[in-house]
Amino acid sequence: MPPKPSLTTFDAVALMVGLVLGAGIFRTPQLVAQNTGSVEAFLGLWAVGGAVSLIGALCYAELTTAYPHAGGEYHFLRRAFGNGPAFLFAWSRSTVIQTGSIAILAYVFGDYLAPVLSLGERGSAFLAVAAIVGLTGLNIAGLRRGKNTQVVLTLIELAGLTAVIVAGLFLVDSAPARAPAAGSGVLAPGLALVFVLLTFGGWNEAAYISAEVRGGPRGMARALLWGTGIITVLYLLANLAYVKALGFAGVAASPVVAADVMSAAGGAWGATLLSLIVAISALTSINATIITGARSTYALGRDFEPLRILGEWKEQGSTPANALLLQGAIALALVAFGAIARGGFEAMVAYTAPVFWFFLALVALSLIVLRRSEPDAVRPFRVPLYPLTPLLFGGAALFMLYSSVRYAGSGALLGVAVMLAGVPILMLARFRATRPVRHPESV
Repeated sequence: MPPKPSLTTFDAVALMVGLVLGAGIFRTPQLVAQNTGSVEAFLGLWAVGGAVSLIGALCYAELTTAYPHAGGEYHFLRRAFGNGPAFLFAWSRSTVIQTGSIAILAYVFGDYLAPVLSLGERGSAFLAVAAIVGLTGLNIAGLRRGKNTQVVLTLIELAGLTAVIVAGLFLVDSAPARAPAAGSGVLAPGLALVFVLLTFGGWNEAAYISAEVRGGPRGMARALLWGTGIITVLYLLANLAYVKALGFAGVAASPVVAADVMSAAGGAWGATLLSLIVAISALTSINATIITGARSTYALGRDFEPLRILGEWKEQGSTPANALLLQGAIALALVAFGAIARGGFEAMVAYTAPVFWFFLALVALSLIVLRRSEPDAVRPFRVPLYPLTPLLFGGAALFMLYSSVRYAGSGALLGVAVMLAGVPILMLARFRATRPVRHPESV
């Protein structure tokens, strides 16, 4: 039975904003500031991030309204390029993109909560492990979260970010302007944009609910555009608040900028309260990512026979238990890798970003391919300024692929290696599908 339209435009916007606001805006401003040379460049890159996301949302609005499907990008890539690229995307989503996102969010959870609990240098990694183990276990037991809970949690996240904006802009005296240390020469803006667009990441997840939004194509298009616009405005205001309260050098020096702003406005209690809000926000996003990621892995197991063990559904609790176990194991391995490599958060960005931007570039190309291969398909929403808009989005994705590889260096090899590990599985699946069946009478 196909999914039924059960989400209003407001529900879809709340889900999209909740996914994007996960916790990145409370962690990445430090890394963006370290790779920019001025306040103007710092704020300008956040505006660029909003513009790139808006262009991407326009492309997704056409794809999701023309081809509404619970498979999201997997469905688009399969129609445009066939089973091979679609399988590699689904494999990468299960083993790199979603698991890396879980590890990134788990480190944000740990970075904000460890100082509150005074857990020491390894406290962040310890808390990241605890979050993954706990939420994976709850989901295996059958934990489910409805849309109303998501709306409430999103409102809590918005309340926390609004408190930081108000405190930074109106309750704290302006900090003296001092420039941070220079970034990495001419590559610094590209590196900074990696973290900016990581913070905007998540808007594309709305593709997976395209078949469940009421109001048809217009409802889905409105959700994408409203969600992207709201997020961009909030991010610009938040970063203005950070800079005003802490100064540019202060932002570049702080891995917990929001807590420092609240500390300046309300003392230790303000910082503690904000840290708890960020931790809850991160847990919320971890849980959402665990739920959607495991179901992608489950679907992969159902579609490809060599991975059939992942396509088993646990009747008690109604959950994809094997997919959850594999996803949790990979995420824990990534947390361990982050703990022994460079800073855990940065190591996870290096692992996920190149693979993520490679497939986003393919999605942009799929819009052009599908316009040519399926010219008679009904397209309730057509991207404006075609083909310039998808070409701009594809170009931005390729630039981000280049920048993330330059940033990650050898760290990118791990994510790419895991992605390519799907090739033998794909070949095995094709071999089994084409192997002739030998009947007893022919022996």
